[in-house]
Amino acid sequence: MAEQVRKALPEDSKPLADLWFDGWRDAHAAIVPQELIRQRTLPLFRQRMAKDLDLVRTVDDATGPVGFTLCKDDELNQIYVTERARGGGYAKLLMKDAERHFASCGVKTAWLACAIGNERAARFYEKAGWERAGTVESILNLPEGPFALDVWRYEKKLHPIEPT
Repeated sequence: MAEQVRKALPEDSKPLADLWFDGWRDAHAAIVPQELIRQRTLPLFRQRMAKDLDLVRTVDDATGPVGFTLCKDDELNQIYVTERARGGGYAKLLMKDAERHFASCGVKTAWLACAIGNERAARFYEKAGWERAGTVESILNLPEGPFALDVWRYEKKLHPIEPT
């Protein structure tokens, strides 16, 4: 396994968007409204990845990127690993890296949204020390306009990192 999470590079944009699209469909196809699935297309994921690439950190194996995080302010906006990389410690490595990032930026409580019913993700977050804070409405920006979706909100209190 790769020992280091790194900043995503421009050449990572397409493979990371493809990874994200596949992972999102795998995790959400059975639990979110069909209207959301219809609008969440591969081109949309590629646009979103290109727009936010400077906020993305990734981890590789011998074949290239196998996972990534996207951190926005105090939110862990995205965390995904490929299906073949699951169980290999990559998600845990990415989560620790994201938590260090938040702590180094002075974030006291980080948060993330989890689709209601995504039990695999929920178990991972809880095992990593995140606590379900409740259910909230998330407004998603989609090509055809805003889309409201109830999600589980998870939070984690962080300890500041002292400058070295």
